[in-house]
Amino acid sequence: MKTQVTVTLKNGILDPQGKAVEHALHSLGFAGVRGVRIGKFIEIEMDAPATEQAKKDAEEMCKKLLANPVMENYRVTVAEQGK
Repeated sequence: MKTQVTVTLKNGILDPQGKAVEHALHSLGFAGVRGVRIGKFIEIEMDAPATEQAKKDAEEMCKKLLANPVMENYRVTVAEQGK
């Protein structure tokens, strides 16, 4: 199964990388851009007997390694192979 994890900073946490991108976009003429936030996208292929187990395993991975639950939110989606 293919599992996708999106990790983003929680609201209220400063995002200096997002601010730098926002400033660069303004410099390129995109004046209407505001509130840029940078996150990370992780794609994992795994063997799991069912979608529910794949999601449970990925959420455990997030809690233990992929995300910092104090500062970051994460979202897990699972797609069976071939879909």
